[in-house]
Amino acid sequence: MQKKHNRKLSSLSILTIAGVKPYEDKVEEEYMNEAQLTHFKIILKAWRSQLHNEVDRTISYMRDEASNFPDPIDRAAQEEEFSVELRNRDRELKLIQKIEKTLKKIETHDFGFCDCCGIEIGIRRLEARPTANLCIDCKTLAEIREKQMTG
Repeated sequence: MQKKHNRKLSSLSILTIAGVKPYEDKVEEEYMNEAQLTHFKIILKAWRSQLHNEVDRTISYMRDEASNFPDPIDRAAQEEEFSVELRNRDRELKLIQKIEKTLKKIETHDFGFCDCCGIEIGIRRLEARPTANLCIDCKTLAEIREKQMTG
């Protein structure tokens, strides 16, 4: 049985996957300059590549392991396992789409600024969550509103 790699990536592992260290700010450096944009482009492309590899591995695994078990319990267990894998890959494909959208924002120099209020999201927050599109204050308010709406 394939070992599961479904744990959430920490910012450290995202940086590790990309082979980069946390960005070191320079004195009086302009926010989201070319060096910073390049830093995040490297991170996002490496993350996207890693996710594509996971999708490819799942397809190969499911193709290789697919069996028509005569025992209904064995068949049901395999179908459940495949179902979980497919749900995880679906989430990863949605994340790949977010990464693609974020890479386009880098190309148009719209990356790193809050979609709601327009202020800087911040280097450390973006290293922790490179697809973040809200500053921490707007994200907190959005989560509070969501809790109020859902009870």
